[in-house]
Amino acid sequence: MKPNESGIMFENEIALLKEKDPVLAEIIDRVGHCTLELEEDSFRGLAEAILYQQLSLKAASTIVGRFVEIYPNRSFPKPIDILETEDERLRKAGISRQKIRYLKDLSCKFMDGIVTPPKFSDMTDDEIVEQLIKVKGIGRWTAEMFLIFSLGRVNVLPVDDLGFQKAIQKWYGFETLPSEVQIRIIAKKWEPYCTVATWYLWKSQ
Repeated sequence: MKPNESGIMFENEIALLKEKDPVLAEIIDRVGHCTLELEEDSFRGLAEAILYQQLSLKAASTIVGRFVEIYPNRSFPKPIDILETEDERLRKAGISRQKIRYLKDLSCKFMDGIVTPPKFSDMTDDEIVEQLIKVKGIGRWTAEMFLIFSLGRVNVLPVDDLGFQKAIQKWYGFETLPSEVQIRIIAKKWEPYCTVATWYLWKSQ
């Protein structure tokens, strides 16, 4: 996702994490300051999450650029813009037919009020995930990335993220990728700031 100028600093949370987990403390000292930049436009955050699925950052960035160029009068299209765009035009931007269906379903659910960003501030992480996975193409992982990179929720633990799993394997001495149970045992030390710990483990790779 492309961040805007919004960001969060986590000085107090980092100090607590370093105190509770010596392994994470070493990672934090190596990586340095944590700034989590946010994409505050919920529709854009989710649409880009769909476009980035199963692609390299470079390939996805190119496709997102071509996608946005379809709508020269907007910094990013609105749901109605996508619904009014012919599939073939989206295909020419490099978007697969499957992802076109996902984008249009996302657009419909925003317009129909099934996805309700104005209410997110009053909803728990699990309630938001439950709402988002009603959209075609959005599973729990994508919803968790949205919680982190759009909403800035501080206690998200993406146990299914491969990069996160590999970092835990490396730093916590597992011979194979850790199981969900093993990850959750380690993460007990990070609560209620699992997002910050996750960010550092991603950056440690």
